[in-house]
Amino acid sequence: MRSSISFRERIALYALLTSLTSVSIDALLPGLRQIGEEVGVAPPLSTQHIISLFIFGMAFGELLLGPLSDAMGRKKALVLGLGVYAVGTITAMLAGSLEMVILGRFLQGMGVSGPKIATRAMIRDQFEGDAMARVMSLMFTLFILVPMLAPALAQGVILFAGWRTVFGVYLAMAVLLGLWLVMRQPETLPADKRISFRPKLLFLNGRRILSKRRVALLIIATGIVFGAQLLYLSTAADLFFDAYGIKETFPFYFAVLATGIGLASFLSAKLVQRFGMDAMARAAFIGLASAGLLMLLASMLWGGRLPLVALMVFGFSAFFAIGVLFGNLNAMAMRSLGQVAGLGASLIASGSSLIAILFAIGIGSFYDGTTMNLAVGFFIAGVSSLILAELAVQGDTSPVEVAR
Repeated sequence: MRSSISFRERIALYALLTSLTSVSIDALLPGLRQIGEEVGVAPPLSTQHIISLFIFGMAFGELLLGPLSDAMGRKKALVLGLGVYAVGTITAMLAGSLEMVILGRFLQGMGVSGPKIATRAMIRDQFEGDAMARVMSLMFTLFILVPMLAPALAQGVILFAGWRTVFGVYLAMAVLLGLWLVMRQPETLPADKRISFRPKLLFLNGRRILSKRRVALLIIATGIVFGAQLLYLSTAADLFFDAYGIKETFPFYFAVLATGIGLASFLSAKLVQRFGMDAMARAAFIGLASAGLLMLLASMLWGGRLPLVALMVFGFSAFFAIGVLFGNLNAMAMRSLGQVAGLGASLIASGSSLIAILFAIGIGSFYDGTTMNLAVGFFIAGVSSLILAELAVQGDTSPVEVAR
């Protein structure tokens, strides 16, 4: 497809659009306590729902905006998502109660699924196989800079200007990225390849996608890997404070561990076309399981409280494996989607998000202030996703037959 936008600019745009998901989670972590103090907390709601219901909104939005991108084109669906995100951002920014903050976060989650899904579909429209895995890995290399920097920068913003200013930054990002997209990125889905937005047709195509063993098993595997990361996100601040007394310098340690994902994504982009995404993913699954097992054994040896250096080493290793998996697992799952890339990306993202929430909540409920919980999560995620992926790669890779 001919376009005035360069390959590098496309990757940068896709990475920044995708980063809205991460920055919307990570940048708010240092402000959760301040939000609770200002707007109040009324059980059963708590400030932790500011994170969990954002992800739930994202899972819900992914089911809608993916099919819309197949019907109206990727750009329009993406702009629609950014619009919903902006409405949610303003709602949360002006909120006078925790309920309204959470409502805004739910809308943000719905809206952010537009950039998340449509960018993946755009990549699927333009690239295939290992080339697609390379593009996704390059995108995640840039994308991972966000969780490295967001908490530290946001902590400074919150200290000087309050938590509402963070939502002002979210709004500015959405507007600027929307303008960049509209002005520079051409539509990647031709009108003659679009699929009507009809519930019966969506159900039929969705059933065809999920009936492919390869796709269904990789959705579960992707969700479990995402769940391991979400488990860390939901307990990291408490773990560093409870086990090591670390509070103000938490963003620094958060950033160091995030570099594991960034380095892995960068190397994966360089190596995937040489070794193939299936082999890269297999090695990463084994690496994640090994890091989890060694971390678990060491945690038992130290009574559940690893030395901080050991936690950083094992954590970095686990996140390096997760970084390799991010780009490759998505490319593996989308390999056979063809013209239903939008709907397929929705099912993959929504299904994996729901599985991740269940995984993180289930294992996170056993958190006891030690590193045991996180180690178990890494180990279970590595072993179970490896088994699922090995079963998946034996499945059919032919394109899904589209119903129109």
